[in-house]
Amino acid sequence: MEQPYPSALLEKAVSEFSLLPGIGRKTALRLVLHLLKMSVDEVETFTQALHRLRTDVKYCRVCHNISDTDVCNLCASPRRDASTVCVVENVQDVMAIENTQQYNGLYHVLGGIISPMEGVGPGDIEIDSLEQRVKDGGIKEVILALSSTMEGDTTNFYISRKLSPYGVKLSVIARGISVGDEIEYTDEVTLGRSILNRTAMNE
Repeated sequence: MEQPYPSALLEKAVSEFSLLPGIGRKTALRLVLHLLKMSVDEVETFTQALHRLRTDVKYCRVCHNISDTDVCNLCASPRRDASTVCVVENVQDVMAIENTQQYNGLYHVLGGIISPMEGVGPGDIEIDSLEQRVKDGGIKEVILALSSTMEGDTTNFYISRKLSPYGVKLSVIARGISVGDEIEYTDEVTLGRSILNRTAMNE
């Protein structure tokens, strides 16, 4: 039987920390006890950062990446190749690809992939806004950089059908990434080569 906590406030804090992914109650307790050792000012700075993260962080109105402004620094940069858009599942994938330093185009964050088993359909992710970006013109190539899973391939196929009327070049990242692997966990060298060695969608 689990030992009772000496403080209801401690137990409440542990319960809240344990809601985070990958954080069990033992780890949560260690984190909370560490906070108790910090100064009041340090804890105040920590909590303010979390509060501002939740209230002030925006999503770029162009690519849906996390941003401090309405348009993220990648979309606003004149040094990026605006004719190429890399489609990814989530924000972590943007960061993973950026870390390779092998890609200089723009992004489009879907916010998920099509997964009927989990009740996620095309209308639940940012496919319509991707189609609108292509329809608006200026985009010559769309790189589909989704995980090599059945759901990722299903999403690739759906997007390719939606974009086919616009004559834009469609490519997928090379399969240096093992089937079933998630983009964000792929090493930078493999991921970078997969972007550089991408292939046309119809191949």
